[in-house]
Amino acid sequence: MSISKAKAHGARYSTIRQLSASSCARLSRAVESGLVTLGAALIGVLMVFPFFWMVSSSLKSQQELFRLPPTLLPTEWIFSNYVRAWQAARFSRYFANSVFVAVTGTLLTLVVCSMAAYAFAKLRFKSREVLFWLVVSSQMIPGIVTLVPSFLIVKSMPLAGGNNLLGSGGHGWLNSFEGLIVPGAGSAFGVFLLRQFFFSIPDELLHAARVDGCGEFRIFYNIMLPLSKPALATLSIFTFQGYWNDFIWPLVITTEDKVRTVQLGLTVFRQRFSTDWGPMMAGVTIATAPMILIFFSAQRYFVGGIALTGLKG
Repeated sequence: MSISKAKAHGARYSTIRQLSASSCARLSRAVESGLVTLGAALIGVLMVFPFFWMVSSSLKSQQELFRLPPTLLPTEWIFSNYVRAWQAARFSRYFANSVFVAVTGTLLTLVVCSMAAYAFAKLRFKSREVLFWLVVSSQMIPGIVTLVPSFLIVKSMPLAGGNNLLGSGGHGWLNSFEGLIVPGAGSAFGVFLLRQFFFSIPDELLHAARVDGCGEFRIFYNIMLPLSKPALATLSIFTFQGYWNDFIWPLVITTEDKVRTVQLGLTVFRQRFSTDWGPMMAGVTIATAPMILIFFSAQRYFVGGIALTGLKG
């Protein structure tokens, strides 16, 4: 009897230990999940707060913006700041110019980069890898280093802006949409991004299309591009953001309002000794809205493109 009782006590003790270990494991997982969620929430707040402050400031008066302690929400909502921002010094024209430059530049970049990436990923030709790494290595050169050479090339563009065949006598592509768009198209980053994605598409699919009589351009247009929507959407977001937020290049090559972009237009709210912060923050909000809308509309493709771009078949 004493032996059976000892066995029963041992079994109960073992069961209690197992239950205790299981409870501790569940508690540990719950604590870990809670800490991860809390950390993600804090990072999210840090990321969103500047946008919240921007919108809040755009609805405040000049006096309230400098009030101490600062207020999170405006005590008086000044929606007229948006009207003043839109009407100030042809701001609407600057906005339309930015839309045209960003959309056209993005489309041109997609065409150039996708064709180059297809050649580097799926076609066989001499020195393919050497040429590809030469293209990629161009990303190591800071953009500010190429600013002056790019300006001279744009200014000396043959048969443009009054220039002769040798690129002299006029202003070339200065103060033109061509000068704003063309130099930024065909980025090495875009070629690299799409090439890596094209590697994930099986070569057997292309071989079957060639057997059926498809040429390279038809394979590229009817097979590769439809399968590459995630990568194309990812590159579109990055490229649109680059064109939209660019400040230095438009500042260097434009002096006329008819081609200036919205980033330059924001400077109209700064005077010599003061800045009209309410309308400026309203203008910044207007200038930021397209990027936020584009990101959320293409978020599904964006995440898929980032996840698959690193795969190499």
